[in-house]
Amino acid sequence: FLALKITNVNWQAKLNKVAHHTSDYSSTDTILRRGQAFSITVNLRTTAQAGYNLTFIASTGPSPDESQQTEAIFNLSEEGASGWSATQEPSEPGCMNFKILSPANAIIGRYKLKLQTASGNKVSSSLLGQFVLLFNPWCPSDDVYMANEEERQEYVLNDSGIIFQGLEKHIQQEAWNYGQFEEDILDISLAILDRSLNHRQDPAADVSNRSDPVYVSRVVSAMVNSNDEKGVVEGKWSGMYCSGTNPLQWSGSVTILRQWYRGRYKPVRYGQCWVFAGVMCTVLRSLGIPTRVVTNFNSAHDRNINLSIDKYIDTSGKTLHFTEDAVWNFHVWNESWFIRRDLGSFYDGWQVLDATPQERSKGIYQCGPASTRAIKEGDVNLDYDSSFVFAAVNADYVTWIHYSNKRRKRIYSDTKKIGKFISTKAVGSNSRVDVTCNYKYPEGSLKERKVYKKALKLLGVKSTGKRTKIRRRRRRPSAAQRPNATQPTQPSISGKLTLDAPPVIGQDICLSLALRNLITDFKTIKVKLRASAVLYTRKPKAEILQLFRTIKLGAEEVKDISFKISHCQYKNSLRDDRKILVTALCESKQGASLLVEKDIVLQDPFLTIKVLGAAVVREAVDVQVTFTNPLSEVVTGCVLKAEGSGLLREQLQIDVARMAPMESSTVQFEIIPYKSGTRQLQVDLVCTHFSDIKGFVMLDVAPAP
Repeated sequence: FLALKITNVNWQAKLNKVAHHTSDYSSTDTILRRGQAFSITVNLRTTAQAGYNLTFIASTGPSPDESQQTEAIFNLSEEGASGWSATQEPSEPGCMNFKILSPANAIIGRYKLKLQTASGNKVSSSLLGQFVLLFNPWCPSDDVYMANEEERQEYVLNDSGIIFQGLEKHIQQEAWNYGQFEEDILDISLAILDRSLNHRQDPAADVSNRSDPVYVSRVVSAMVNSNDEKGVVEGKWSGMYCSGTNPLQWSGSVTILRQWYRGRYKPVRYGQCWVFAGVMCTVLRSLGIPTRVVTNFNSAHDRNINLSIDKYIDTSGKTLHFTEDAVWNFHVWNESWFIRRDLGSFYDGWQVLDATPQERSKGIYQCGPASTRAIKEGDVNLDYDSSFVFAAVNADYVTWIHYSNKRRKRIYSDTKKIGKFISTKAVGSNSRVDVTCNYKYPEGSLKERKVYKKALKLLGVKSTGKRTKIRRRRRRPSAAQRPNATQPTQPSISGKLTLDAPPVIGQDICLSLALRNLITDFKTIKVKLRASAVLYTRKPKAEILQLFRTIKLGAEEVKDISFKISHCQYKNSLRDDRKILVTALCESKQGASLLVEKDIVLQDPFLTIKVLGAAVVREAVDVQVTFTNPLSEVVTGCVLKAEGSGLLREQLQIDVARMAPMESSTVQFEIIPYKSGTRQLQVDLVCTHFSDIKGFVMLDVAPAP
C-alpha cells in the first residue's frame, strides 16, 4: 500500500475569496462562508492510482465530535449525515481538484480539514490545512440570509458608518470606523467567543451551538461589555476618565479591539452606549451576521419594567434620585438580521441586541436578540429581553414634585415623549433613515393602545407577587383625550424655553422663558431656573446656574424672562462634553405647577478636512485639516487623531502647537490608501480645554494602476 504522497495543497485563495465575498479580509487565513462550495487542489508526488477510498474530515473546537456537529466525516461523492460533501473535478496529472460543500447550518469558526486514504485495510491521513467558516448572508438556506444585494453590501461589507447622537430636535452624525476586515479583527472576534463564560464552562457545548446566530449574537452582547466575563469594554458614566479614554474620544472599533487583544484581554476603559454598539457591529459583521447600529431618542431605562419612568424634583427644581429609572437623550443599540427558529417565522428579520450593561438577563449583563416584530406587537414575554426594549420605546414619562414634608404631587405625564426618531444609517449613503414604525404603531392609534394594553397584561402576569405599579396604573387616555402632554388637572399656565442664538463653545448662551397665563385670573408665578452640565443620560455632572424670579401675569398674558449662561460659568464643567440641561420650575400661589425643560448641545467649532489630490491605492496623498480655537484664551496640549479603514493601518496622532485665542490652525499629514472603493477618514481634535472637535470626509479610492 502506497499512501498518497501530497507535496502541497492549493487553497485557491483568489477564486474562493471572490466567490465567498471574503476578499476584504486582511488575513492570510482561508476565510469561507458556509452553505457554499469551495475549491482546493491537492498536488501529488506521483499520479494517484485507482483503488483508493478518499474520506474527508472537517473538525472544529477543542474536542471534535460527530454527535455535536463539531466533526464531519464524509466520503468523496457522497453527502455525509452531517450535510458536508466533496466532489472530484477534472484535473491535470499529478494533482486532484476537489469541491467541498459545507451545510448552510454548519458551525462557524476555525476548522481543520484532513484527507484520509484507504486501500484494503491500510489507512493513512494527511492534514490538508485550516480554514475559517463564517455565516453566509448570500446563501438562501442560511439563517442570516439577506435577499437584497445592496443591503448585504451595507450591513455585512461596509466597514464604516454613521452613529446618530444628540437630541430629538438636534440629531447629529458621528462617523465610526467599524473596520471588520482590518488585520487581526476576525481573529479577535473569534477570541471573543472563546473567552465567553459559556465557553469556559463547557467548551464543547459552546462550540456546538455556534451554528445559531441567536446564540452567537447573544454571547457577543455579553462579551462586548466587561461586567461579567472580562469582556472588551468597561463602561463609565460618572466621574473622570483619567485612568482610561473618555468615551467621546473613540472614533472606531479597531483601536479598542486591538487594545483588548494585545493587552491580554484586559477590558478597555471606557465606553458608553455608542461605543458598545460600534464594537458589537464590528464583531458581528466580521462573523458574517448582517448588523446595523440604531439610535433611540428619549430612550427609557425602566428598571422595574412597569412602563412608567418617574422623575422626582424638589421645590427648587433639582432632580432627586429616588428611582433608578431614567430617560436618556439617546441610546444606541444594534439590530442583526436572522430568522427565529425558536419563536417562529413571524418574528424573523431585524433583532435588537444591546451590549451596554444596563440590566442582567438570566444573571448576566446581556440583552437580546429581541425581535422588532415582537416589540411592535407587544409580545413582551418572548425571548430575549423584549420587555426591556419595549419599555425603552414605549414607557410614559411622569414628573413629580417632592415636598419637604414628604408629600408628592404629580405635575406632568407625557405619553409620547419616549421612543422618538429611532434612526439608522441609510443603505448606500450617510443619510438618516427613521425606523420608528418597525418598533411601534403610530402614537395614539387604536392599534398602538391595543398593543400597549397587551404588554401591560403580559407584564402584570410576569410581575405577580412583586412590588409593581402595573396593576394600579391609570388607563391610557384615548387618542382624542391624549394630547402631547397631559396634566392631572387642566393646566392654567404654559411655558417654553428657547435659545436666542445657536449655542457655540466659548460663547455665552442666551435664553428666554416665555410664560403664558391660560386663564382670566391674575397670577403671581415663582420661577426657579437651573442649568446643569449633564451626560447624554441626563444625569447631572455639575450645577452651572441657579436663578430665582417672580413674575406677575394678567389675564391670558404672555411674558418673557431673559437670562444667560456665561462661558466662564460653564467652561470648567464642559471640558469633556457639551451638554446642558436647563429647567424652570414655575409655581403659583393658586397651586398651578409647571416644569419646563430644555436640553442644549453646544455646536462643534469650525473644522474642515481637504484631500489634496486623487486617492489611489498604494500612492501617497496629503490631507489638510483646518480648525479654530473657539476660546478667548491660549490653548496648548492638543492632539489631532486620524483613522480610517483602508486608509491608515493604525490610528495617527499629531501634536498640535499652541493656539492663540480664536486662532485658526492647519495640520497636514500623508495617507497611503491600501484598499479601493468609498472610504471614510475620521478626524478628532482632542484638547483638555474643551470637548473634542470631530469631523469626517468620504474618499473614493481608485485601484492601483
